[in-house]
Amino acid sequence: MRAEIIAVGSELLLGQIVDTNSAFIARHFADLGLDLYYKTTVGDNLARLETTLRQALDRSQVVVTTGGIGPTADDITREAVAAATGRELVFSAGLMGQIEAYFAARGFKVSPSNRRQAFVPAGAIAVQNPVGTAPAFIIEAGEACVITLPGVPREMQHLLITRVLPYLRERYGLGEEIRLRVIRTVGLGESRIGESLADFMEKGHNPTVGTLAHLGQVDIRIAAKARDRETLERLIGPVEAEIRQRLGDVVFGVDAETLESVIARGLRAAEARVAVAELGSAGAVAERLALGAPELFAGGAILMSRGDASRIGAALPPEGDPEVTAGMLAAAVRKWSGAAVGVATSFEDVAGADPPVTLVAIAVSRDGHTERRHHRLGGDLPSLRIRAAILALDLLRRAVLPSR
Repeated sequence: MRAEIIAVGSELLLGQIVDTNSAFIARHFADLGLDLYYKTTVGDNLARLETTLRQALDRSQVVVTTGGIGPTADDITREAVAAATGRELVFSAGLMGQIEAYFAARGFKVSPSNRRQAFVPAGAIAVQNPVGTAPAFIIEAGEACVITLPGVPREMQHLLITRVLPYLRERYGLGEEIRLRVIRTVGLGESRIGESLADFMEKGHNPTVGTLAHLGQVDIRIAAKARDRETLERLIGPVEAEIRQRLGDVVFGVDAETLESVIARGLRAAEARVAVAELGSAGAVAERLALGAPELFAGGAILMSRGDASRIGAALPPEGDPEVTAGMLAAAVRKWSGAAVGVATSFEDVAGADPPVTLVAIAVSRDGHTERRHHRLGGDLPSLRIRAAILALDLLRRAVLPSR
């Protein structure tokens, strides 16, 4: 069964607020087993919203709108829904009484503009809103339905969970659910991973496989649909196992795991702490380690120049190979801090490169051995620092969990 969401409000298109409502609805629809095919954002324009609603009803059985049912003149969702479904707006004395009671309980008088909120399309199922002033409503149009919810997240969430989801389960006999397994990787780009998993991604069957690229990291999403948890696991399990086999140690975690949480597990098992020296990455590595596992972070140093390395007992020459520099810094910060593991970064711009390229070196020192790597990266400095942090954390992950 197909579903779609229409988020209403010019403020969404202008970037004044972020649409968190659609993400919330999408997660709960996945749990319900509804296939969400479209999400649309429309401004406060009656004609455009009516057209969007008509299009949605032509292709989806469940259409949910959020926003545009407040008391002001630019709240036009109720009018658009009425027009798209060929209905008149009618006044509901019962809804008006609920609005008045809501204000009275809080010591306020109802504004004349609030009367607009008591109008709903003829034949609509009114949905009382106990946490706000905007009543919601549901219109059944043949096998399809339009569910109109407030845009205020707190109100929308309450009504979705307490009224809308039970309604959908009962009307459509929904029993399936969609479960996601997210495999997290670092070290390969999205294109390379896509090539390795092309047969899974092209199937389009159950489960489906897709990728989501972040800066320095690629997630692989496995989505399965079934009526019970055991079947879902039977569908996901073999696909996950094959993906792990193909990608090997570029896989670092699953679902809510992060590089930091995986590293913390390895450090705890070894009863070890880590220290960081950063020349170029401006604390990006230290920030993630300190937030992810503060009790395992032994501190470190942010170095603005090679001469600053003397603060941690490293005597760097005025110039040098960034990879060698990173190795020296990792060993020095480990000794300086008394930690079992030292991590370091070092940046150097590649002369004459067009477009600009930065040589990013990372190193991890542990048990008298130092592992070093370097990468030629392009992009702006903030992005370079994030990517350097991820590369450094991945090298640290491999050092503390060598057998994973």
